[in-house]
Amino acid sequence: MKNILVSGGTGFIGKHITQLLQSTYKIFILTRKDNKPPQTNVSYIEWLTPHSTPEKELPKIDAVINLAGESINGRWTDDKKQAILNSRLKATESLLDLVKKLPEPPSVWVNASAIGYYGTSETEVFTENTENHGIDFLAEVVKAWETKAKGAETLGSRTIFTRFGLVLGKDGGVLPQLSLPYRFFAGGTVGSGEQWVSWVHIEDLAKLIKETIENEQYSGPVNVTAPNPVTMKEFGQVIGDVMHRPHWLPAPSIAFRFLFGEMSMLILKGQQVLPDKALNNGFQFSYPHLKGALHDLLQ
Repeated sequence: MKNILVSGGTGFIGKHITQLLQSTYKIFILTRKDNKPPQTNVSYIEWLTPHSTPEKELPKIDAVINLAGESINGRWTDDKKQAILNSRLKATESLLDLVKKLPEPPSVWVNASAIGYYGTSETEVFTENTENHGIDFLAEVVKAWETKAKGAETLGSRTIFTRFGLVLGKDGGVLPQLSLPYRFFAGGTVGSGEQWVSWVHIEDLAKLIKETIENEQYSGPVNVTAPNPVTMKEFGQVIGDVMHRPHWLPAPSIAFRFLFGEMSMLILKGQQVLPDKALNNGFQFSYPHLKGALHDLLQ
């Protein structure tokens, strides 16, 4: 395996995955902007513009990583929700159409997804063997996205749906926002505190993506979460401990709902998700526990 094609490669998660993979593979990132300078083992290919012909610029592609889609951050108005869904379906369909034009299909297709597939619960534990999916907006988006991406299976590609948990990083994700109140000595439990947070360090996310590409034992859904989820109360307490700040000022649910609307469910509701496939395949998390992850990211 030599060449990897990435859509959505310029975002927070895409940048970290590219940084890890480029030491081993040649990376081709699809982009609407063609003014990005090439890096070592990284080339940018114009895509989804009126005159772009990426199929003529690409060599044989061994793996595809599909991360493209409208950010879920922001108030979920009706227009925003439509953009979140449509962007994922249209980008995936366009990527499938592109791959069909290549001389041969990739051996593996890794599609971004989310643990939002499972819906929310304070009592249930979700693994890749969980058959039922949630009925809220995010669950329906994930279900539709994965259904669209299953088109890669008909091309003969081993297809993987990487269901991301709450991604923690220094330069993106939700950690900067969640840790900000603690910097001003105003941190505390968000909502009830009993909701589960299934999280993952961005470094482990990138490593697991690489693992799913290289290890043929992976297919279907793969939970990309650390093996030790915590409650939101514990999450806040660990932030305070690592930052040497008090954990004392509660953030009531009503305030979050006022600020973020329906999107507040990402923080106020949760699910306990375990990465059974990764563990059963012997994957070693660099940051299996929250305290170690936050020490790395916040200090």
